[in-house]
Amino acid sequence: MARAAVRLGVRELAAAAGVSPDTVARFERGEELRASTVEAIRAALEAAGVEFIPENGGGPGVRLRKQTT
Repeated sequence: MARAAVRLGVRELAAAAGVSPDTVARFERGEELRASTVEAIRAALEAAGVEFIPENGGGPGVRLRKQTT
């Protein structure tokens, strides 16, 4: 959902995170990855404008970071 929100393809996210497209696909399928790999993907998504929301009774989620002008 986060990748789609910022209109990144699998290859674009993989390049931004410094991982392979197969790794992004494995991540999206919920397969277990090294913590450093998950952090690289998360950092790339955050740099693209995604904000991760902690679980608050309704489950964890994502939203786009508010644009500042």
